[in-house]
Amino acid sequence: MKVVIEKVFPLAATADAGWQCLQDIEAVGACMPGAKITERIDATHYKGTVTVKIGPASMSFKGNIEVLELDSASRTLHLVGKGADSTGTSGASMDLIATIQTQGTACELAGKSEVSMSGKAAAFGGRMMNTVADQILKQFVDNFAALAQSMTAQQAVPLAAAPASLSSAPSSTSSADPAPVVSRPPAQSAELNGLSLAWAVVHDWLRRLFSRKTA
Repeated sequence: MKVVIEKVFPLAATADAGWQCLQDIEAVGACMPGAKITERIDATHYKGTVTVKIGPASMSFKGNIEVLELDSASRTLHLVGKGADSTGTSGASMDLIATIQTQGTACELAGKSEVSMSGKAAAFGGRMMNTVADQILKQFVDNFAALAQSMTAQQAVPLAAAPASLSSAPSSTSSADPAPVVSRPPAQSAELNGLSLAWAVVHDWLRRLFSRKTA
């Protein structure tokens, strides 16, 4: 079973800040609720886990991530991920293309993902998977937006905070200054909000139920 999601989200951050965040695969992984990069094999290959917890029940997936493209000219990230749950009864794969687009003084995050499910996970059905995917995507974008805003603030601090006596003095080491460190999302974003996810599923079911009755 395959689900395709294509959406655009506005970000209160500069395009440069958004792109710098998008290039940091470990930071992007930390923005995904329940996801964790556990090992960096090389610049384009990673290992990670995804845990979904709803009340006392949980599902854990382990898999591999491969970065197929990081295009600075178009500010585009293309990656694929594959994994299986700890019991071996469910599998999942994702093909993601994400782009940072300039929008005035801010930017937008445009993304297209194709998610395929197999085994028990596929029993949810396409409509249910769309609801679940939308909820996870919303939490991811909220975390990524906070990360990009933090990066925008970091980029603005050196200019605003530099003492007047230093700002006019010549410097021979400015070109060698290290790039700003990307701040990771807060720790509480690491776990998928199961209550919010459950409500989204119930809300979608009720909406479809009453739409059939009034048809």
